[in-house]
Amino acid sequence: MFSKTRVTETRPTPTDTAAPQAAPATPDRPAPEAQAAATPRVRVAPSVLSADLTVTGNIKTQGDIQIEGTVEGDIRAHQLTIGESATIKGEIVGDDIIVNGRVIGRVRGLKVRLSASARVEGDIIHKTIAIESGAHFEGSVQRQEDPLNNGGTKKLAPPTAE
Repeated sequence: MFSKTRVTETRPTPTDTAAPQAAPATPDRPAPEAQAAATPRVRVAPSVLSADLTVTGNIKTQGDIQIEGTVEGDIRAHQLTIGESATIKGEIVGDDIIVNGRVIGRVRGLKVRLSASARVEGDIIHKTIAIESGAHFEGSVQRQEDPLNNGGTKKLAPPTAE
């Protein structure tokens, strides 16, 4: 469509046509930046750990993660999806946790969902929870206003004898 010879041959004409094109392009550029400032978090695809992957150690991200493999360690993420073939041995913490596979350890999240294929052995600390029919769960469930806080709930001191 464009060629270098054409630009060099008729220099005044492309300058005339380029000037109107450049003027609208300049106001358009700040608009995406303004939109980016208005929406601080851009949705991107989650990181995926495939079914043939085994991780020994902790995983921490501010983004989203989907686990299909095996993790022996703690996981902290914004949105965490445990796939049907996944096995987690450790604590999982996140804003939004969806469990389809097996978790052996504590689950702490603002929104926790156990699907029908979920198998959880451990305590769940949540703000909101949904457990589908067919999910297997062994442990305790505790509602907290801020389940992501490491301190948990304060326990009362035992009465002292006077």
